[in-house]
Amino acid sequence: MNIKKLQSLILLLVAGSWLSAEEPFTVSRAIQKAWTDQAGLKAGQAMVESRQAEADGYRDLRLPTLTLSAQGVRTNEPMMAFGMKLNEARIGIADFNPLSLNHPDPIGAYGGSAVIQQSLYTGGRIGAARRAGDFMFQAEQASQERRKQETAQMVVEAYFGAQVAEQALKWVDDTRQWIQGLEDFVGARVQQGLMLESELQRLKAFHAQTDAQKADVVKRVRSARSGLGLLTGSGPVEGPLATSLDPGPPTGVRGTAFRGDLVAADLQARAASEGAKAAKGSVFPEVGLEVGAGTLHQSWSEKGNWTWAAVGMKWKVFSAPDQAKAKAARAQERAAADMRTFKQQQAEHEVRVAREGVLAAEARYVAATESLTAAEESKRLREARHREGLTPLIEVLDAEAAVQGAHTLILQSLFELRVSRASLDLATGNPIEGVNP
Repeated sequence: MNIKKLQSLILLLVAGSWLSAEEPFTVSRAIQKAWTDQAGLKAGQAMVESRQAEADGYRDLRLPTLTLSAQGVRTNEPMMAFGMKLNEARIGIADFNPLSLNHPDPIGAYGGSAVIQQSLYTGGRIGAARRAGDFMFQAEQASQERRKQETAQMVVEAYFGAQVAEQALKWVDDTRQWIQGLEDFVGARVQQGLMLESELQRLKAFHAQTDAQKADVVKRVRSARSGLGLLTGSGPVEGPLATSLDPGPPTGVRGTAFRGDLVAADLQARAASEGAKAAKGSVFPEVGLEVGAGTLHQSWSEKGNWTWAAVGMKWKVFSAPDQAKAKAARAQERAAADMRTFKQQQAEHEVRVAREGVLAAEARYVAATESLTAAEESKRLREARHREGLTPLIEVLDAEAAVQGAHTLILQSLFELRVSRASLDLATGNPIEGVNP
């Protein structure tokens, strides 16, 4: 064996071992993949980071502000010229000459200053803004958790929707094989003169109808896998879906756990309350401290330096825009409180509807199972009687249609049961399919 063939064999063995070690694509893995790879959830996480940066900015409002400035100037304006000489500490007797004071020669200077400003009292605005920023950040985090759970519920629907379509495709293929066998049997009887040609033509028409049904089901399979890939942040999902459609025995009553949207609504209401406090604080005086140092140079050796420190108060006794902002903030506070109440009522409604949906889906599944058993037994009897010439073909085809309908009903009831349980988990705030964010 030459070197190239040996290298190719090694690559094939490595690729085969990697494929065999690949995890089966379970619904849990699909949910986790959506949480990490879906662009929509990545955008939501970016919003969380944005809110965190805003909250950090509000916290930093209590820190002092440092301002540095630099300037260069040349002028013969009398007051500025005299002031610049004074700041440069080079005023002499000649500078008080009226001629020099009224018509100074142009002078130039350069310098700079550093100023530190610290708010001492702001009427509670800074503290309220900081708390509001923290609440909005926490609310966005809770909203992101809710978005993840909503995505998980959609993944469950798409995942098992693809399984339903694939199972329907399998049953269509089984029906086609059954029709082919029956068509061969009827064709032989027609050649023997024991059956009419119309019976064979009826079977061929039924065969063509089944082929058209298969094409429709294939389209649904591809669409479902493409939708699942969109939710998981990838292209159309390939390979087998490992989680069974059957959800297992009924589960107990789920208690209400963490619901991100309710937590977010509560935090948003608290943030609006703090925002109203911050707006109200604008009617109070503001006290601040300012410390600074400056210098002005004519040359490196001829310069003046100075410092200052001041405590001052500023009070907007009346400001129509600030009054309007405070009124708007109070309205937003009421709106957020009412929205929190509505969200709670909506959640209670969703829990009731979801529980009823689970019970209805379980009942439909039991009924569908019994219908399938009856339809299969009827088909078996009619097919046996038809082979003996005691039953017309139309009754056999009707029995097959009944079996197909029962299969469809079972698939639909299983799908609805799986999705309704996921909806109940979403409504009660429990982990969907047992997967935690």
